[in-house]
Amino acid sequence: MFMDFIRNNKVVAGILTVLRVYIGYTWLMGGIGKVTSGGFDASGFIQGAVANSAGEGATVQAWWGTFLNTVAVPNAGLFSFMVMWGEVLVGAALILGVFTNFAALMGITMNFAFLFSGTVSTNAQMVVITVFLIVAGFNAGRYGLDRWVLPILKDHTPIIKDKVKKEVVAA
Repeated sequence: MFMDFIRNNKVVAGILTVLRVYIGYTWLMGGIGKVTSGGFDASGFIQGAVANSAGEGATVQAWWGTFLNTVAVPNAGLFSFMVMWGEVLVGAALILGVFTNFAALMGITMNFAFLFSGTVSTNAQMVVITVFLIVAGFNAGRYGLDRWVLPILKDHTPIIKDKVKKEVVAA
């Protein structure tokens, strides 16, 4: 009953639009700040998370610290690029309501990466709101570009045709 309500109700779609735009704005402003600063470098943040994954007072899980040390530290430039442009793209997509579910999934992935690295900030709040966007499916982008983009993709992309058809018909 709740799933049907959150996935199909038009009033809920309006509420989800406000939440989606709020989350999108948060991502977009964070990303633009990093892009326009000209010198965003995630290596210090990554190394700090690695340092916090060892010892008695560790605030970062050891397995995450190992991942960061072996994958992220050697590729800090790539991770810096992915963070700043990922934030911009996720933010823009959520504000416009285009590829909403994918953008929300990528946003929550970044939120969890930041949380795993020991940063709380607004990430936990963003995770909670983003869960509702993901669970709502098509309804989260009903009042956005998804309303037009997904049916066009459905007609031209056989792989997702059935999935989109089911969600658009249910809406």
